[in-house]
Amino acid sequence: MHTFVTYQLEHNLALIGLARPPVNALGQPLRAALLDAVERAAADPAVNAIVLHGSSGLFCAGADISEFGSEASFAAPDLPGLLLRLTQLDKPLVAAIGKLALGGGLELALACGYRIGEPGSRLGLPEINLGLLPGAGGTQRLPRLIGAKPALELMLSGAPIGAADALEQGLLNRCAASAATLLPEACAYARELVACQAPAQPAALYPEPDKGLPEDFLTRFREDHEPRWKSRLAPRLVLSAVEAACLLPLEQGLARELALFKQAEASAQSEALRHVFFAEREAGRVPGIDANTPLRSVRNVAVIGAGTMGGGIAMNFANVGIPVTLLEREGEALDRGLAQIRHNYGISVKRGKLSPAQLEQRMALLQGTLDYADLADADLVIEAVFEKLEIKQAVFRTLDNVCKPGAILATNTSSLDVDQIAAVTSRPQDVIGLHFFSPANVMRLLEVVRGKLTAPDVLATTLKMGRTIGKMPVVSGVCFGFIGNRMLEPYAREAHRLVLEGATPTQVDGVLTGLDLSMGVFSMLDLAGIDVNFLVRDANRAAIAHDPSYCRLGDELYALGRYGQKTSRGFYLYEGRNRQDDYEVVALAERLAGELHIPRRPIGNQEIHDRCLFMLINEGIQLLDEGIALRASDIDLVWLNGYGFPGHLGGPLYYAEQLGLDKVLATLNHYRKALGDYGQTWFTPAPLLERLVAAGKQRIERV
Repeated sequence: MHTFVTYQLEHNLALIGLARPPVNALGQPLRAALLDAVERAAADPAVNAIVLHGSSGLFCAGADISEFGSEASFAAPDLPGLLLRLTQLDKPLVAAIGKLALGGGLELALACGYRIGEPGSRLGLPEINLGLLPGAGGTQRLPRLIGAKPALELMLSGAPIGAADALEQGLLNRCAASAATLLPEACAYARELVACQAPAQPAALYPEPDKGLPEDFLTRFREDHEPRWKSRLAPRLVLSAVEAACLLPLEQGLARELALFKQAEASAQSEALRHVFFAEREAGRVPGIDANTPLRSVRNVAVIGAGTMGGGIAMNFANVGIPVTLLEREGEALDRGLAQIRHNYGISVKRGKLSPAQLEQRMALLQGTLDYADLADADLVIEAVFEKLEIKQAVFRTLDNVCKPGAILATNTSSLDVDQIAAVTSRPQDVIGLHFFSPANVMRLLEVVRGKLTAPDVLATTLKMGRTIGKMPVVSGVCFGFIGNRMLEPYAREAHRLVLEGATPTQVDGVLTGLDLSMGVFSMLDLAGIDVNFLVRDANRAAIAHDPSYCRLGDELYALGRYGQKTSRGFYLYEGRNRQDDYEVVALAERLAGELHIPRRPIGNQEIHDRCLFMLINEGIQLLDEGIALRASDIDLVWLNGYGFPGHLGGPLYYAEQLGLDKVLATLNHYRKALGDYGQTWFTPAPLLERLVAAGKQRIERV
């Protein structure tokens, strides 16, 4: 028997265990081994039923993603064919689902006639996150098992559900008492099925998956959801597959599903999302740290500053059961911060994402204080005070005196020099940047800024902690703005300049959201705060003072007290969150252009696209060349998780590769000449980009 599976006979049962660690990915070797084992059991007259399980406890986390887009994806035995064979067995087949049944793993379980899970098991079809749809029968068997509507919701969300929900929906037939008893209970269930002569494949609970739904359900579902899908292909293909399940016999539906899957697999969107999948795994590989790097204990955390950012940071730790001490200078500010945290949790309760008891449990983990002495025992202290170097340095001098030896001292600065902050302490090796993105309890990105003297165990500990609290940690070196905000600078600069030259904020934002960015530049600045953006820019004034037009429109709005959504006036007008164009901003841009002698003209959408995005890309390539970012894919992760760049474009540097690096370089050189002195000032291609194109490279990497 293959090492990829275990095979055991036990009282007329064949126990087949998937044994391809760590997650039993259904690559070709495991598929072949599983088929051999199943055929052995099917041919053995002593076997009355089969129990399929994970030999190490975990059932199956899905397909081998590295096979997608290659011949191995459908190498014999292919997964659809293997699962079809399982449905043809004349012996009951029970799937014992331990821990996970995701993607192809859940499709494997669906091909079994019966399913039993453990209380902690999670079941889902996350293919949508890779720009795919279930391609081994999931879109056809699941609707026939639980109905079209819940099946659609499960596939389009990509999120797994727990055993209790799966049992209620009919996805599981039974739930074992515990993980330890799952396999024995699965065997007992199989014997029951044999004793009562249950069919190998029970009749479908929903032979007509859309029965009971409105006649136009699928049509209306598409109309309701397409605006949110924007240009994404995969959701539309999922809906088409479920439509096939509702209209066609199973055999024809499976053929339709396979054709749709191959269309998705071959798409540029799926290729981009698979790039993102592997980028996330690569991001954890950091020079100087490995599995043997010791970790510091983080059992309690302190956060300095109970404002929007500090409160959001504190929530991340309370969410995973880590006690947090929240420090403020004044009692009123502290009370306000704790009240806002309670309010935020209250919203989750109203939405059914938290129970009232869970709210109280999390609030009990939060302790407020006005005294730095109460931080003496903290293992990790995160400063989230006003973005001014002198203020942050004063905080770190105090922490240096108060905190215990070995405590990790982190700054949440979005742009300031972490080394200058560390230099005011006697322990710069314990200092690191942890740049959370607002709202900190929601946004997934965490820039981990490695200072010149940051110790390897501090870096390793904070990376692990970032993953513990559900973040996507990406390592950055020290420079103004790190990875994300340094790239934001030329991106926003061009947006500002284009409005002076004749575009409008709505036109600029429309080009960017038309590419499926979640927000345009000006909408994002209004949300983050024009005042915040001004202060970041002002801290770097020496580097931009030679250009009097530099973000001049933003400076003027700041002077007028138009800070964005918080003041209901920024680049746009706001009534609540409803945004309206403000022609006063256009008039202001016209006046400023006259004062600065900038000719105004009609601006085309392609020019907006190229000037904003290619300057963003150029800065990213420069960051890579300087070693601020470890790899191009890390830069993509920053913009995907922190700035709303669409995943199905793979991130800005991946997007540049698809457009062609030679095109990016040629366009930058074009505007360098076409825009006169302004072009000569700002449109200098990154030397690495020039070297890559000269070498004929199609991928962005250091050369």
